[in-house]
Amino acid sequence: MVEVTVRNGEQLERALRRFKKKWERAGVLREIKRKSFYIKPSDEQRAARKKAVRRRLRLARYNSY
Repeated sequence: MVEVTVRNGEQLERALRRFKKKWERAGVLREIKRKSFYIKPSDEQRAARKKAVRRRLRLARYNSY
């Protein structure tokens, strides 16, 4: 849960901006979008393997220089 306390004399807009930053960094919106529809466990595993392969290839390209 993202929480921001409004400091003494702080403008509400500034506190709202701090809240939005914390909310984005916490990945709340990304998580909501990800869970907005059902993905079969096998499809999740397939996507995770594909992501790992891409990460390994990118790392190999980076290390080859």
